[in-house]
Amino acid sequence: MRDFASRHPVWTVIILLAVAVFIWLIFAVWPKGLVDVIGRKKVFLNAVFNGITLGGLYFLVASGFTLIFGLMRNVNLAHGSLYLLGGYIGYFVASSTGFWLLAFPVAFVLVAIVGILMQIFIFRRMEGQDLRQTLVTIGISIVMADLMLWGFGGDFYNISPPSWLSGPMETLFVTGVKRSSGELIYLKYPVVRVVIFLASVVIGVAMWLILNRTQIGMMIRAGVDDRDMLSATGARIQLVFVGVFAFGAGLAGIAGVVGGTFQSVAPGEDIRFLLASLVVVIVGGMGSITGAALGALLIGLAEQFGSVYFPTYAVVLTFLIMVLVLAFRPQGLMGRS
Repeated sequence: MRDFASRHPVWTVIILLAVAVFIWLIFAVWPKGLVDVIGRKKVFLNAVFNGITLGGLYFLVASGFTLIFGLMRNVNLAHGSLYLLGGYIGYFVASSTGFWLLAFPVAFVLVAIVGILMQIFIFRRMEGQDLRQTLVTIGISIVMADLMLWGFGGDFYNISPPSWLSGPMETLFVTGVKRSSGELIYLKYPVVRVVIFLASVVIGVAMWLILNRTQIGMMIRAGVDDRDMLSATGARIQLVFVGVFAFGAGLAGIAGVVGGTFQSVAPGEDIRFLLASLVVVIVGGMGSITGAALGALLIGLAEQFGSVYFPTYAVVLTFLIMVLVLAFRPQGLMGRS
């Protein structure tokens, strides 16, 4: 951060001013003139929080993708299918048992098993062959999509959270003032979104600590940089990579349950979240957990603000961010040069 500020003082000032204005917009009571220009503050705050929580969902999907694609260099374009499979598994576990929390470990384990089979029987046989991996995983995603359409139908499924997570909670953010009494009006926001976002933060911090502060993380990074040298030390590199692939696939399964709770599980969601994962990894930087978090937050906010303030060009805003990052920092915001 200090290096960036010393090299780009003007951009640093612009970024700090933009952050200060954004914070003021969140916490201040808006004057009437600003409401006439932007609209109601409640709509603005909902877009902010929806973007942040959507970013948490994108991070869960993209963090597994960045482990598999960014660290292991496995081009798995069936990652969106793993997300959708986890959503279907989570729905049927939650609806049949009535226990919402049970859907998460079951989806994680079952989708992780699928990931292990893919790593052993597909990616291990095509190491370093990016084009073959791309074509084969595209075929797998098409087959999986057709099998899920045949097995689950084309209906939309919503995973219902438990009663203790239902309903809104009152936040500390002011959306307006009552004219009659002068009493402040505070934003109410769904509890389940807040809880799941906090859980995604915990998962992200745990992943960063494992990759950067443990021996297993050191082995993973060393295996990516020089696999032959690590194998010469006696480390079971193939077992480590199977574990990483399984964990990344399991995260996609968990994200499917989260997505089914936030929104819905339906055919076509696999393509949407695969594209979102690709954009997040490109913006944040391959192999960087911090970059995946930053990229997911930017893309989530861009989607929500675009859908609220200029819905016709919402998709353009997302890809504009990606184009700007590729133009000025091709390795991604947090990627290594």
